[in-house]
Amino acid sequence: MSAYRFPYLSPHQSRRHEPTAWQMELASALESIFAKGAHSLDDVVDGLNASRVKTPDGGPWTADGYQAVIARLGAEREMEP
Repeated sequence: MSAYRFPYLSPHQSRRHEPTAWQMELASALESIFAKGAHSLDDVVDGLNASRVKTPDGGPWTADGYQAVIARLGAEREMEP
């Protein structure tokens, strides 16, 4: 009999594919920004603009743009088969 595994403890249980290089860079930048004490959306946007991670279209980050990107990334995860 195999040992019971706790699937809900897997940090990647909802991942349907490996993240892209850009998604990994974005995640790394966000981790760094939050580790430095960012608490507001403006702090996050300022941190991203100070990083080397650009928006998908190569422009500067804005509050609305950041929220749209994060919503799109979340929606992509939910919509995948």
